[in-house]
Amino acid sequence: MKMFALKSKAENEIQMHSQLGAYMREHYLMYIMLIPGLFFLIVYKFLPLYGITIAFKDYSIFAGNNPLDAIAKSEWVGLQHFERLFASSSFIKVLLNTLIINAYKILFLFPIPIICAILLNEIRNKVYRKLAQTAIYVPYFFSWVVTFGIFYSLMGTYGIVNTGLSALGFERISFFSDTNVFRGLLVFTEGWKEVGWNTVIYLAAITGIDISLYEAARVDGASKLRQIWHITLTGMSSTIVLMLILKVGYILDTGFEQILVFYNATVYDVADVIQTYVYRMGLGQSDFALGTALGLFNSVVAFILIVGANTVCKKLLHRSIW
Repeated sequence: MKMFALKSKAENEIQMHSQLGAYMREHYLMYIMLIPGLFFLIVYKFLPLYGITIAFKDYSIFAGNNPLDAIAKSEWVGLQHFERLFASSSFIKVLLNTLIINAYKILFLFPIPIICAILLNEIRNKVYRKLAQTAIYVPYFFSWVVTFGIFYSLMGTYGIVNTGLSALGFERISFFSDTNVFRGLLVFTEGWKEVGWNTVIYLAAITGIDISLYEAARVDGASKLRQIWHITLTGMSSTIVLMLILKVGYILDTGFEQILVFYNATVYDVADVIQTYVYRMGLGQSDFALGTALGLFNSVVAFILIVGANTVCKKLLHRSIW
């Protein structure tokens, strides 16, 4: 009986492989189209993983004839760089800065695209709705350098905002150098730039909701707020959970480009985050091993957070990414 079961299983596997081969031959053009993407994935994502070993070596760029040879010939030191990293007071500071800034961004910015999507969906005038959506979405296409230029013109020491405050008799606010307001500036500017993109994602989720549910709710006498609460938000819930899991997973990724462009030495104490610290230590001071160790720590924590957030959402909300 056991031999028969094994034989049947082997025959099923052969049949599946035969069907897969036939499918690939029939749709070979689709697999050819995959080649550029796979090439990019292998060259830029998988091959660089070899560089992770720098975190465990006393790496010197002059140890070999080329960077790969230098990695291979560098002396293995185990967890020495991680011990040095965790013992550093600078690491604790940048870790706290990263967590605080990202907590602010999740707390204040995560609900805004959901609200914007619901409000845009309720606009019945199509022209006005498209104009409003475009106005919200356009800033997403600006680079952080352009965004910095816009806000420095508005909120710099002699910008429009401070000129207005001075004319009204108030003191000028140093938005870009005052440690008490700089984090708020980061949150505000990211909200201005990124809310439009997330709003489009939630609008796409709303369009997938069955219209007949709203019609049935109106027949039953449900108010607009009840329709939004029980139908719109419920229909968006899977997308909201997905976005929240991704936000939690990237809680140690505060937006390297934004902070690198906006910050300066006067606000390092409140704005220096993991990515900028890696940049300054790894490239600025040529401490590649320490920078790699910090980057690896960041990646491992992000993986744990994504898996953990997904597990919690799966148990409590019965929704998850996988």
